[in-house]
Amino acid sequence: MKPPVINFSTLQAAVEVAATLAFALSGLLAGARKQLDAVGLCVVAGLSAFGGGTLRDVLLDRRPFFWVEHADWLWALLALSLGAMLFLRRRHLALTERAIQWPDALGLGLFTANGSLLALDMGMPAIVAVLMGVITAVFGGVLRDIVCNEIPAAFHDHRPYALCSFVGAWVLVAAVQLQAPQWAAISASAATAVLLRGLALWTGWMLPVWRINRR
Repeated sequence: MKPPVINFSTLQAAVEVAATLAFALSGLLAGARKQLDAVGLCVVAGLSAFGGGTLRDVLLDRRPFFWVEHADWLWALLALSLGAMLFLRRRHLALTERAIQWPDALGLGLFTANGSLLALDMGMPAIVAVLMGVITAVFGGVLRDIVCNEIPAAFHDHRPYALCSFVGAWVLVAAVQLQAPQWAAISASAATAVLLRGLALWTGWMLPVWRINRR
């Protein structure tokens, strides 16, 4: 029996699902750390999971949106939110900032690859595809932090975040130009973004801070 063939749409959907779950988890942890109620947790998880992809689809005039086309994942998100509340309450997990950063880094890489590849598949120029990847990867986390009443970490903690996505997106563009298999292009792009973000978290690498000299 021949193994099933994984086409572009199947691969793209699988990557988007994995990225959505990773960002939903980061939203749940952020909401739990802020001690939000059940409704607040579901909203924060949803914004984290779908915010970046929705903005990308709006800018690319792509319909239907991912979460509209795959409405079953809305039920999955609600179930994940409720299950996480019960699990976190029973296990009494320490909801530290570091616990949020790692699923967020995974979502960053996966959404970078998926957003860039989708834009390229629609015939967009390379720079537009890269920016679509960055928007897909970053905007959900920005919405999550705003709703949790925090300055978005992507802008203020000075550790590379959007820059990691930017580099990862260019890796995907280069791989596509070299006619690499789509699974290899996605893997290389996502791995680059995740590894760069992980390296920044592990080493404490900081970007230069804009300072204003006041006399």
